[in-house]
Amino acid sequence: MLSVKSNVDFENSNITDVDEILKLKDLTTSSSTEPVAKNSTFFHEKNYPDHIFLNAAQIFQNIHVEKPPDKVVIKYRSGSGFTLPNFKDEKSQRWSYELAFSTLKYQDLLENILLDSGLYPCPSMADDTTSLMIVILYDYQDRKFQPRIISNKEELIPEVQEIEHYLFSYKTKLAASLARCRIKYDALTIDHFLPENVRKQEQRAFTLPLYAWINIAKASFEDICVTLKKEGYSKVNAVSELEGYAFCADEHCPDVLVFPPHLREELNNLQLYTEHKLMLQDKYHSLAVHSVKALLNMDDDILITNGCTGLTLAHMSMLTNQFACNIFVCGIKSETKESELQELFSRTECKNIKLLHENFMDIDPTDHRLQKAKIILLLPMCSGSGVSDPVEFILSEHRDAGLLQDFSQGAVAEDKLHILARQQMQELTHAIKFNKAQAIVYCTCSVYAQENENIVMKALELSVEGNKVQPYRLSPPVLPLCHQSEIMLASDKFFKMEPSELTSGCFLAVLSRERDPSETVSVKDVLARAAAKGLLEGVEMAKPPKKEDKKKKSKTVLQKNTSSASITQAKIAEFLNKESSNSNTKIPLSKQSSTILQKSVGQINSNIQNKRVLKQITSTVGLGTVKNTSSLSSMSKVFDKQTIMKPKPEDKMVALKPVEIVLPPVLLPFYSSTGNKAGNPSNLYPGFYRLNGVKNTLQNPLAPSLTILNKQKETLPFVVRHPRPWL
Repeated sequence: MLSVKSNVDFENSNITDVDEILKLKDLTTSSSTEPVAKNSTFFHEKNYPDHIFLNAAQIFQNIHVEKPPDKVVIKYRSGSGFTLPNFKDEKSQRWSYELAFSTLKYQDLLENILLDSGLYPCPSMADDTTSLMIVILYDYQDRKFQPRIISNKEELIPEVQEIEHYLFSYKTKLAASLARCRIKYDALTIDHFLPENVRKQEQRAFTLPLYAWINIAKASFEDICVTLKKEGYSKVNAVSELEGYAFCADEHCPDVLVFPPHLREELNNLQLYTEHKLMLQDKYHSLAVHSVKALLNMDDDILITNGCTGLTLAHMSMLTNQFACNIFVCGIKSETKESELQELFSRTECKNIKLLHENFMDIDPTDHRLQKAKIILLLPMCSGSGVSDPVEFILSEHRDAGLLQDFSQGAVAEDKLHILARQQMQELTHAIKFNKAQAIVYCTCSVYAQENENIVMKALELSVEGNKVQPYRLSPPVLPLCHQSEIMLASDKFFKMEPSELTSGCFLAVLSRERDPSETVSVKDVLARAAAKGLLEGVEMAKPPKKEDKKKKSKTVLQKNTSSASITQAKIAEFLNKESSNSNTKIPLSKQSSTILQKSVGQINSNIQNKRVLKQITSTVGLGTVKNTSSLSSMSKVFDKQTIMKPKPEDKMVALKPVEIVLPPVLLPFYSSTGNKAGNPSNLYPGFYRLNGVKNTLQNPLAPSLTILNKQKETLPFVVRHPRPWL
């Protein structure tokens, strides 16, 4: 608490006129000439009615900082527990919290003024009215000790009127006491009594733009822009250009619009807002739900943990209305809260939200209801240290008003931060235990590493006992990166925004499971992710062919090739049985021999029936050789063209050095693992002759090359005539 000058005799002071005292506000008592005045464009002095003072006093009574017993000078009403006042509307609620929070920030200064001026203790005032006196005193000095304008329609409260008249009668002493405090502490304005980070936060609160997401179930982006222009709003290209009645599109979220901060009341009265087509909400919630959407497949469900607001749930529902998914929300125990949410979902036309009464920590990871839940959105309770507007944070998040104490001091107590971090760690660890989940989106509005990077990295290091599924890893951000600082953070696979005049602080991490090599990815899931990222706009997904059509086509093919296919398939089956026991055999082949083999594959591909057989072989090998089969098909096309050209006898013969090439089984469908000799083509490729009947029926264009190989195996390792020799 600021020290009190009890020996000051104000009556004998030379300062007798309040106007002279008020002129002290223009004195520069500091060597710093930097102005700290509030932005006049965004700051409007409020003329609070009586009921606002009464509500603010009740809030302040429950959140004020209590001094140690040996340092208590100002006494407040005894008792603890917070009961919400009766607010007439949303505007009166916000004004009450704003006044209580402002009083809390200057509690030491206001108590010092009361003691220094001699107004406290007052025999006629009970301790129950101390909170009301402090609140009215803050507003009184903020109005430069000028009387408040009272409307004729305003309902007067006798208790408020009595204290206000009492303070007004001591206005000269109060003004002189404030002036002495400013001179003593070298304060240009009373803002300088606050810590620097609190002062910066207060300035950001007046310049922070308003963010609103579009309810696409009721209106499109173009419809909203047209309506706003009809209402007199103009669209600009960037947030820095926001002035007057203007708006722009957000750079990270395509369905979010940005407005200047002074338009809050106008937007609340706008028809788009009352019809729930435009929803005001802090940006970091939109970043979280867009990150979930980018990871979502067509049939995946979403699990959202405790502490999520109704607007966030509605936004998540709007972004997934084209998916066949459900959104499960934990921790809805109160019937009042459930009814409020259901009413909001009805107004916003949300239909895929399922409310769960259990807390997230009480839900079994093997719960049958959540077997299709592949994405978990974790918005844990955090300190909110990155928030620029604490009052809006408390109201929109329905958080405990006691957090305003931390905001008024500019820091969170270590013990409280430790408790929050431990709870966040427990929730993230529990989310990892859901074996069916494939990704976790972790998002906070904190700037402390204890709640952000440290929690995520510790959770990744922990191994869940008995968990046989693939582990989690950090994934890069799935949001557009617009600034250099964001790109630098992306290299660490975190998305983080520091508090600024344009946005609140935010931390976002995406944890995804490492994909199992044996896991197949369906075309439907790939298309669903592409559609979620906006890559398939205007493209319709083709329907798969009917089973009847497939059966008809298969019957016609079988009728044409019944005799040859039955024989060939029997031999292929025998080959596969042999290959299953020798799948790891390494085969030394020269480059020339591998070329001959690939040419033979090209010839087989020229036959329709053998193409069908090769397709069956490829499908039986498994996904581990998908890349090799794709290379086989592409290479076979090249060598199919080369087999048309016959070797010329006058071409030069080039000696090639032996090269060992190891090919997977799928590239050698005609190889027998026993009794092969490198110099004998008939032994090396017995299946080549069996399947094609080269010995008896066909004129093989490769026969001259094979003959030369046999003749010169003693002098040259591998010699072959080739139309275009290798260099």
